[in-house]
Amino acid sequence: MSNSIYKVAIVGATGFTGSELARILCQHPHIEIKYITSESHEGKKFSDLHPQFLGILDKTLASSQVIKDDDMDVIFLALPHGISMDFVKTLASHKAKIIDLSGDFRLKSPEVYEAWYQKQHVFPEGFKNAVYGLPELYVDNIKESRLIANPGCYPTASILSLAPLMANGLIESDSVIIDAKSGLTGAGIKASDTTHFSNVNENFKAYGIGTHRHTVEIEEQLTALGQSDAMVQFTPHLLPVDRGILVTAYTKPKGQMDQEKLEKIYRDFYADKPFVRVREKAPGIKDVRGSHYCDVFPYWDRRTQRIISIAAIDNLLKGAASQAVHNMNLMLGLEEKTGLTQIPLRP
Repeated sequence: MSNSIYKVAIVGATGFTGSELARILCQHPHIEIKYITSESHEGKKFSDLHPQFLGILDKTLASSQVIKDDDMDVIFLALPHGISMDFVKTLASHKAKIIDLSGDFRLKSPEVYEAWYQKQHVFPEGFKNAVYGLPELYVDNIKESRLIANPGCYPTASILSLAPLMANGLIESDSVIIDAKSGLTGAGIKASDTTHFSNVNENFKAYGIGTHRHTVEIEEQLTALGQSDAMVQFTPHLLPVDRGILVTAYTKPKGQMDQEKLEKIYRDFYADKPFVRVREKAPGIKDVRGSHYCDVFPYWDRRTQRIISIAAIDNLLKGAASQAVHNMNLMLGLEEKTGLTQIPLRP
């Protein structure tokens, strides 16, 4: 086991993801948080923005300029899409490993990015080296990478709900329907009309119908797993809760299926994946809240001859911050579970 201490920076301290990254990393045995940056709050203490850190992490927030010429091991970019790419371009010659939590390098090409994000990409060269950071699928590539595109929260749950079926060529790839629900923190820390309390409280609605940009991210990864192009019908919904994602995916099998066979497929696929738990009954978001676990439950519906695949994650952790730390562990050659064994919070 390594006794090394690695120096990291978190670029973007104001959001939920930056806060959760700091919470995990400040308790990680091999990590020193050297910098946390914020352009709008430079000079303030991190605990001024996030009072839960008072007396625990009172580090003064710096401008992101300080990291460009400093000796760092890992840089986390907890920034919105469209902004991260500028930093990756600027840091192209930096020796540090970069983990980008935005969507700027998740897709297969700048052309696909521009079509779905409606924004010109300023660093298309980055796509050549970026590795999609889903450890359950790409562990070897992640270990060798210098630039990780941390997956989206919806895609993480959606892909893990279906990966065993796609990888084994067991479903009709054009039959995938994904019904997904997320807590409010998935919309980010900045308030809007959509996230106003009176619009969310005691309410429930679909959004991004047929157009949500995570659709193509899910399609690309399922296609990479399978033998044919995946066509996904993806509909996200906003839950009136703080955090958590629940995905229910519906697919048609290619051949004969039963519950026993289905469960074996999932248990075999995730046998060596410590953070995916195959459940015997449908999980809820409180079963994984505050943790790095993804709980999945496959169900064979004999009446409709469909497979129903359910997955639950914490959108801020397995869907963002803890996934980034998992990637970091692999990139640094650390034991992959280091700093990530928090037990889910329930109730």
